[in-house]
Amino acid sequence: MSQTDTTQMSSQTQLQVEELPVFVPDLDAMHEYQFVGLNNRDSRSRPFHLLRTTLSKSLKEKNYRLVGITSATPAAGKSFLSMNLAASLAQVADDPIFLVDLDLRRASLAKDIGLVADRGVSDFLNGDVSDLSSMGIRIEGSKLTMFPTKRVSNNTAELVSGKNFDNLIESLRNQTGQSIILFDLPPAFANDDTMLILEKLDSYIMVVDSGKTNRRQVQEMLAMLNPVPCAGTILNRYRGGFGDSYGYGYGASSYKKYYD
Repeated sequence: MSQTDTTQMSSQTQLQVEELPVFVPDLDAMHEYQFVGLNNRDSRSRPFHLLRTTLSKSLKEKNYRLVGITSATPAAGKSFLSMNLAASLAQVADDPIFLVDLDLRRASLAKDIGLVADRGVSDFLNGDVSDLSSMGIRIEGSKLTMFPTKRVSNNTAELVSGKNFDNLIESLRNQTGQSIILFDLPPAFANDDTMLILEKLDSYIMVVDSGKTNRRQVQEMLAMLNPVPCAGTILNRYRGGFGDSYGYGYGASSYKKYYD
C-alpha cells in the first residue's frame, strides 16, 4: 500500500477528540500575545464574546462550517483574532471547535500560546504523518482543539493543492456534529495559498486593520477571492471616535469594573 493510500485511509478515521493530549497554555505567553478568549474575567475578552454570537448565528443560518480567516496584508492581527475567536466560541459550543494553522510560512499559533509542536499540519500535508490525532491537541478547560503547524519555507502551494490537503479537509468536514472549523490563513496578497485553500472551504472572514488597510485593498481582495463567500469583516484595532459609548476597544475603561 502506498503512502498516499495510507494517508487517505487514516484521515477518514473519526477523530476521537476526548483522547487527544491536553495542553495547558503558558500564562506568560498568553499575557504577551493577549490570548484572552478563554478568560471571561478579562475585560479584553468582551469584543470576542460579542463577535462569537453574531458570527455563530450567521454561520448556522448559511450552513458555513469551514471558515478561513485572512487579511490583505501581514500584521493585521488575523492570527490574534483567529485564536481568541476560536477560544471564545469554544466556551459556549455544544460541539468541539477546531482551529487549524494553515499559515504555513509563519506558523505562529503554537508559538503564541507557548506550544512546541513536534508534529503539525505541514507533516500531514507532506506525508510524514498519516493520522490527524497525532498532531491535534485540546486546550485545557475548553472545547477548543488546535492543529498547529511547523514552519515551511517554500513549496507551500504544492502542499495546499495536493491530495493530502483534500484528505485533511474531508476528514475535518466529516467530524461528528456541527463543529465549526476555523483556519488561520496567510495574508491574501502574500502568495496564492489562500486562494487555493479557500477552494475547499465554505467561506472566509476578512480582517481589516483600521488605519492601514485601504479601500482598494479590500475591493481587490474581495474580487480575487470571488466566488468564495465572505462571511463577514472584522475591523481590528478600531478605537472609536470621541464619545464612543460602546467602547469596543480592548479593555475600554467603562467596562473594567464590570469584569473585576
